[in-house]
Amino acid sequence: MCRNIKPLHNLAPPATPDEVADASLQYVRKLAGTRKPSRANQEAFDRAVEEITEATQRLLDSLTTAAPPRDREAEAEKARARYQARVAAAS
Repeated sequence: MCRNIKPLHNLAPPATPDEVADASLQYVRKLAGTRKPSRANQEAFDRAVEEITEATQRLLDSLTTAAPPRDREAEAEKARARYQARVAAAS
């Protein structure tokens, strides 16, 4: 999975529309293999981001869980710890 795409389900506070759009953009970039498409592919790229954003939001809206919402700050701290471990292992 692309490291830039963060889990968005069951967070407190819930994922924002901007976070959903950002994750969708990262997903399309990963699939397309490019950060910025050519002018010839821009329309298809933008359409894919829009469609994936809508599908992602529908998915998040329909998911249910009995687990308590995850604390965003605690999740961010875990991500920082994983990053530090990767950096230390690479050294």
